[in-house]
Amino acid sequence: MEVGAVFWLVAFIVLLVIEIITLGLTTVWFAGGALVSFIASLCGANSTIQIVLFLVVSLVLLIFTRPLATKYINSKAVKTNVDELIGKKAVITTAIDNLAETGEAHIDGKIWMARAIDDDVKIEKGTAVIVVEIKGVKLMVKLED
Repeated sequence: MEVGAVFWLVAFIVLLVIEIITLGLTTVWFAGGALVSFIASLCGANSTIQIVLFLVVSLVLLIFTRPLATKYINSKAVKTNVDELIGKKAVITTAIDNLAETGEAHIDGKIWMARAIDDDVKIEKGTAVIVVEIKGVKLMVKLED
């Protein structure tokens, strides 16, 4: 086996190992390019053709298959547990007054500090609200529509 073939085989294996370790869909496209270049090397292609094949195949795989792979593989991934709270309903347990820096809300069995999105709005205890965003350890909420 010639040096070029060994290089592409090692590159292919290293790229696959990196992909297996990270599971981030980052190097699998380049592993495909390395595999095609390995096969081309075995067939006697010169190094220029091998490099061009590596670049073209990697780019084509990246452009055409990555969107499909990320759509189906990462479609149910949730960024963090906290991100799941956005859009959910909470109940105010301590009246919210942004100027006085008071307010708490109950959501998913936990009490959180809460503030209104609009500083001029005061929200009374027992009111149902919607979580709009999370800033640090505070729920940013608005009144239900």
